[in-house]
Amino acid sequence: MKVTKFDLKGNLKKFFGFNKFKGLQESAIENIIEGYDTFVIMPTGGGKSLIYQLPALILEGTAIVISPLIALMKNQVDSLRGISTEYGIAHVLNSSLNKGEIARVKSDIEKGITKLLYVAPESLTKEEYIDFFKNQKLSFFAIDEAHCISEWGHDFRPDYRNLRTIIKKIGDFPIIGLTATATEKVQEDILKNLGITNAKTLKASFNRGNLFYEVRPKTVNVDKDIIRFVRKYENKSGIIYCLSRKKVEEVAQVLQVNGIKAVPYHAGLDAKTRARHQDMFLMEDIDVVVATIAFGMGIDKPDVRFVIHHDIPKSLESYYQETGRAGRDGGEGYCLAFYAYKDIEKLEKFLSGKPVAEQEIGNALLQEVVAFCETSMSRRKFLLHYFGEEFDSETGDGADMDDNMRNPKKKTEAKDEVRTLLEVVKKTKEEYKSKEIINSLIGKENALLISHKTHKQDFFGIGRQKEDKHWMALIRQVFVANLLFKEIEQYGVLKLTDKGREFIKNPHSFMMTEDHVYSEKDDSNIITNSKGSGTTTDERLMGILKDLRKSVGKKLGVPPFVVFQDPSLEDMTLKYPTTLAEMSNIHGVGDGKARKYGKSFVELINNYVEENDIVRPDDLIVKSTGVNSSLKLFIIQNTDKKIPLEDLSKAKGIEMHELVKIMEQIVYSGTKINIDYYLDDLFDEDQQEEVHDYFIEAESDKIQDAMDEFDGQYDDDELRLMRIKFISEVAN
Repeated sequence: MKVTKFDLKGNLKKFFGFNKFKGLQESAIENIIEGYDTFVIMPTGGGKSLIYQLPALILEGTAIVISPLIALMKNQVDSLRGISTEYGIAHVLNSSLNKGEIARVKSDIEKGITKLLYVAPESLTKEEYIDFFKNQKLSFFAIDEAHCISEWGHDFRPDYRNLRTIIKKIGDFPIIGLTATATEKVQEDILKNLGITNAKTLKASFNRGNLFYEVRPKTVNVDKDIIRFVRKYENKSGIIYCLSRKKVEEVAQVLQVNGIKAVPYHAGLDAKTRARHQDMFLMEDIDVVVATIAFGMGIDKPDVRFVIHHDIPKSLESYYQETGRAGRDGGEGYCLAFYAYKDIEKLEKFLSGKPVAEQEIGNALLQEVVAFCETSMSRRKFLLHYFGEEFDSETGDGADMDDNMRNPKKKTEAKDEVRTLLEVVKKTKEEYKSKEIINSLIGKENALLISHKTHKQDFFGIGRQKEDKHWMALIRQVFVANLLFKEIEQYGVLKLTDKGREFIKNPHSFMMTEDHVYSEKDDSNIITNSKGSGTTTDERLMGILKDLRKSVGKKLGVPPFVVFQDPSLEDMTLKYPTTLAEMSNIHGVGDGKARKYGKSFVELINNYVEENDIVRPDDLIVKSTGVNSSLKLFIIQNTDKKIPLEDLSKAKGIEMHELVKIMEQIVYSGTKINIDYYLDDLFDEDQQEEVHDYFIEAESDKIQDAMDEFDGQYDDDELRLMRIKFISEVAN
């Protein structure tokens, strides 16, 4: 059907105050106005919502917008009510409404007041709503987040599969599908499942030239890496994504105690807390949200400057959508992902309990993520190719905006090694997982290899000149090249592809990419004892340093002793460090603490030295650890195993109070020890909480002060143990 041409630009100005459309908006709106089924693929931040909002305001009747995102519905309804004198111009219909609110929504639709009705897909399935809509004047149906229809999409929702049937029951209306991420396979699924294969399709470029993509190896110090990175973006907004709720809470807490204004966001928090945290982020009361993928959908904050993936996501669609929340205003957007193959293995293990078809899809999507992380080509080119778009990595917008283009990785010829690897897979009858293949290559016996007599084969140990890590990296890159695949039915078993069999017969050049090597400094520094050196200290400087420590602690929201302990201040008054390098040699400080807290202290000391003509010692001597390193390692390993502390003291022939002193030295140096398992048997939750609250407010960490405060309620060792827990959690 053809309708009268509307003044689209005039209406755009009238309703939204914009003078011109962005990208494909005008073409898409014209299609909708003219009554055509329309399919829009447009990246996050491209202005998708306006494509259905403007025609809904212009056309007669109510447009029904189907969205799975309650946050998005609420935001859009609020903004639409802001452009009209009619409160009922837009409504939400979902499970959160009571009977009175539902009656109001229906009444406004019947009166023709409501132009846009946002509905959750599960609400639309209710017969009472279907019967109601049959008798109303509707303009069209818009299906937002349309990728939810496809099992190959990153956010599949079974409710979306029935939408076409439900819409048919209501009547014959134009359908508009919209998505921010869709591969060609997903696009095909959307059109087919919505029954709009003849829809006018409009696809914007997926390239976001202002985003910088970087993938770093995930080390044991990933939290420290994140803190260093976030500090570069002081007072700027960022999002950190984690896969589990537990990890979200842990990372948010680490950021908070390191002076970064951060809050957690995940589905396990109650609705009020989630809404409050979201508003704090939007209103810039905090800088960083640490979140599961439950956050960010439909949140329109244009100035997010960085998106960090603490854990690698399950698909490239998820990665693209989540990174797309950075730099929507066209300004800087830094997308940093931390990658460890063991995270991929965790996700694979999680998939192994699912139906085979779901495993197959999940594993295929995961392998694309691995390929993206391990590629040495332009990440932008790789990503855009995944979405069916070609990109010129020499001249395209943002051509040098990724780590591989800025710092090309070194490559080495590995043709012979690949052939050896594939031959071992073949000769072991394609029955082994990665670990057994590697053990066969390096000649490491285990029960499985012995039971299959693999250790007696002539190829056993053929690759022992290389380390196991090298072979694991090669296996992953051979996956990416599609020479091997993992069996779905027998989880993780390596199989040759046809391409892999052909490689054995006719090997060709295979350039293996070496990982970037990132220099890491150890932030921990094990201190010798909790006493100063015994030499006379500069009392005047000590007083000034204590005042500075107090103000730094107040600023960061931590007790002063978390910044530097008294023995560290005493050592500063003896050695007068005036650079961060010198500060890192101070008793109990180390590189990490020097960088974290040292700047203002070295500036103060430098001024003090100049003003008072202090003659500094010639050498700043690095103190060795008084704690025996093997004993320290024994304590850390066995507390990890949750061995009772009494057993540890007996095993090493030391008194319990001596063990506690050594544990104190370990945690004050910056190394974590988790003794929750032991404390939980000694104290209830309320007791632990009251001692924690005492230390967070305390001016000093002195045990005698704590004993005076609790008036004999706890003995010396009990308070020391709870102080160990506190320092571990808050300072380290």
